[in-house]
Amino acid sequence: MAILLYRLGRLSFRRRGRVLALWLLLLALLGGGAAAFSGPTTSKFSIPGTESQKALDSLAREFPQAGGATGTIVVVAPEGGKLTPAAVAPVTEEAADVPGVLAAVDPFVSKAVSQDGRYALIQVQFASGADGITDAQREAFGEAGASVSGLRVEHGGEIMRGVPEIGSTEIIGVAVAALVLVLTFGSLVAAGMTLLNALVGVAAGMAGLFALSSTVELTSTAPILALMLGLAVGIDYALFITSRYRHYLLEGMDGEEAAGRAAGTAGSAVVFAGATVVIALAGLAVAGVPFLTVMGLAAAATVALAVLVSLTLLPAVLGFAGARVLPRKQRTRDRTPASAPAGAEAGFGFRWGRIVARLRVPVLVLGVVGLGALALPVQDMRLALPDASTEAVGSPNREAYDLTTEGFGEGFNGRLVAVVSGDTAQATGAAAKETAALITDTDGVLAVAAPQMNEKGTTALLAVIPETGPTAAATEDTVNEIRDRVADVGGATVSLTGATAVGIDVSEKLAAALPVYLLLVVGLSVLLLMLVFRSVLVPLKAALGFLLTIGATFGITVTIFQEGHLAELVGLDTPGPLVSFLPILLIGILFGLAMDYEVFLVSRMREDFVHGADARESVISGVGHNGRVVTAAAVIMTAVFGGFVFMPDPIIKSIGFALAIGVLVDAFVVRMTLVPAVMHLLGRAAWWLPRPVDRILPDLDIEGERLQREIPVQQEPVELVKT
Repeated sequence: MAILLYRLGRLSFRRRGRVLALWLLLLALLGGGAAAFSGPTTSKFSIPGTESQKALDSLAREFPQAGGATGTIVVVAPEGGKLTPAAVAPVTEEAADVPGVLAAVDPFVSKAVSQDGRYALIQVQFASGADGITDAQREAFGEAGASVSGLRVEHGGEIMRGVPEIGSTEIIGVAVAALVLVLTFGSLVAAGMTLLNALVGVAAGMAGLFALSSTVELTSTAPILALMLGLAVGIDYALFITSRYRHYLLEGMDGEEAAGRAAGTAGSAVVFAGATVVIALAGLAVAGVPFLTVMGLAAAATVALAVLVSLTLLPAVLGFAGARVLPRKQRTRDRTPASAPAGAEAGFGFRWGRIVARLRVPVLVLGVVGLGALALPVQDMRLALPDASTEAVGSPNREAYDLTTEGFGEGFNGRLVAVVSGDTAQATGAAAKETAALITDTDGVLAVAAPQMNEKGTTALLAVIPETGPTAAATEDTVNEIRDRVADVGGATVSLTGATAVGIDVSEKLAAALPVYLLLVVGLSVLLLMLVFRSVLVPLKAALGFLLTIGATFGITVTIFQEGHLAELVGLDTPGPLVSFLPILLIGILFGLAMDYEVFLVSRMREDFVHGADARESVISGVGHNGRVVTAAAVIMTAVFGGFVFMPDPIIKSIGFALAIGVLVDAFVVRMTLVPAVMHLLGRAAWWLPRPVDRILPDLDIEGERLQREIPVQQEPVELVKT
């Protein structure tokens, strides 16, 4: 592996003009594809095969006029006043005139008027689903009732859910990343080159993703997740290889040799670090959830592109940069092995490594106990799909939700729909009557509307109003009890659906898939790390450290986003359950990123160990040489993820926050502190591998031992590159 990447790095450096031209051509082709074939994203979070989804599919076939998107208009009279049919009629008429609307139901006909007469709900049925609603339709719906004076009119429902957009908040993370790179390298050229390299990979990945969006259904969060990870790992990988390249330059190598050596050693670590991220993300497919599979594969493809860019385009750009990748004061220094910066081993990384070595037992105990304490809130974690109650205060959907709660109770925001399907109209009618009686007697049900029949009379809809809100734990109990009660209704099939039921089904499906996913991803990654480090204990230690990371991350996220402590610091208006796919997504992403830092740090320890260093001194050397790089990479990744915390969408906000916190905990507490402490305690045993296993495993040589043996370093310094 090291020799192959060494040759690739040298080739890219030598043929830098052609490599750059190829990447620019690829970008142009992908960009053209994105412009020509880009399709809309979807906000649906559904899982085929669940009861709620089967009911929706049945509606689309048997009752198409009820299968489209819905909107709700809340009309409120002034304080102390009451609504009249004449006052509300113009709002209903304007809603009915919105393009694509099948019907707008007069609240005085549907009896959707509050007891005090001050609030009314106008239900609006569209012909197409939420993803088929155009911006013009949404705007027209939002203006329905604007001509009516003296009444407050708010518009909500599924069609008012906005699609999160990539905007200016991400610039914050990129700006912090640029600052950290300048401070790390001491060179604007090196910093700009590293950042540009990452941006090329992200641009290629995003363009390819949007080029496929017309044939693959993308959730609205998939491109943002791909952008998050593409930026973060792209900068990290370029930072790692560039740092090693500069190190080799200062040892006296010429530019081409330094690029080859950096690609052969640091590049090997990047390949396997990227492989763990790709495995973790692609492994999301095992959950059997289409929208999660697409999210994982989209992000995995972007990470794979970041690795490819770092191994090919980066060496080429290093060739163009010449000596300017070094700080100005080091460019004119005689670059020989003897001229490496004096006192390099007295830097903070080496001092920190020695501190951890000396205090390894108390550091280990304190770290494990501290992270365990942070994980305690996990036992109270609740999961659900987001609803309007967690949207930003002042948004149309949130205003409509709050007014509905104020006038009717929270249950009216979490309506359920019982779908009764029979072979004949008579059987369906009888089953619908029995179903209505059973549901009415269920604890937690506020009301059941009269059945609505399709033209054939073979499908009936029963609107069910629970007493509690969409994401309340009591609502989940009510849904389960209703399903148990109606399971034995004869003559027809009864299914419960609606946004609330869909959310419950999604959460249960993901919870069931989580242990399988965790076992698969961790198992495959442990095997991969065993190949990389030729050790049994190092991969196990890496996996156990990750469990501490994920526990603390979930604990902190629950404390802020669910329990509301310090919520104002992240701009969260209303705390609530975590989005149901956050745990599995977070485990996948954080495990891959955690293994990035593990590979970056431990690969240097392994490299020094196989080259003859003492086991414990190699640990100090690994922390000393790569600690600064890992620190910079972690700060950059935290900044990139943290930039998404400023987005108003609560899903993106929680994902960005959890990833930022997870990176901080894993990089600084687990990898930079607990890992060296454990490695010091293990000593030479850390690199133990049973002989039978040693003979079976292929030698991947990521530490470059065979490269150093077969292709000796040229010691005579050669002029770098004329610029």
